[in-house]
Amino acid sequence: MPVRRITKHGERVLKTACPSVDYGRIEGDLPALLKDMWATMNAARGVGLAAPQIGLSLRLAVVDVRPDGKSERFVLLNPEIVSREGVQREEEGCLSIPGIYAKLDRAARVRVRALGADGRPWERDAEGLLARAFQHEIDHLDGKLYVDRLPFEARLPVLDAIKDAKVRWS
Repeated sequence: MPVRRITKHGERVLKTACPSVDYGRIEGDLPALLKDMWATMNAARGVGLAAPQIGLSLRLAVVDVRPDGKSERFVLLNPEIVSREGVQREEEGCLSIPGIYAKLDRAARVRVRALGADGRPWERDAEGLLARAFQHEIDHLDGKLYVDRLPFEARLPVLDAIKDAKVRWS
């Protein structure tokens, strides 16, 4: 289970909406791909990772926010947010924009529908960090980064920091 290179801000795959995944077409490759994604996410100390972050244009993400230190892994194939409630304003970062954080409004509670690693549909209500992680990873699958959701005034200093940081990322 190799750790894969994480794509960085500015790479085209991060700005492109991913097509839906045909489970039958990727079923055989999925176990190895998921092992790589979990290993990559854990090595980077993340709570989620979307396929575009390892260079793949697939509507696939993994999330494990580890509430109370206990692992609760989610595989999201073709996920969609079916409801949103409330607002939470928290600091957010991204493995594709390492070391740069900003406060961002997200829905406080969401209901997500997706297929799991076995191809079966599931739905889950989430709040707090799990809700934020689901929204963040689904944004990746829609070709959006958290900085794209910042108000204009808040986005400018973050983009300046990204420009400066890109020298370190090379």
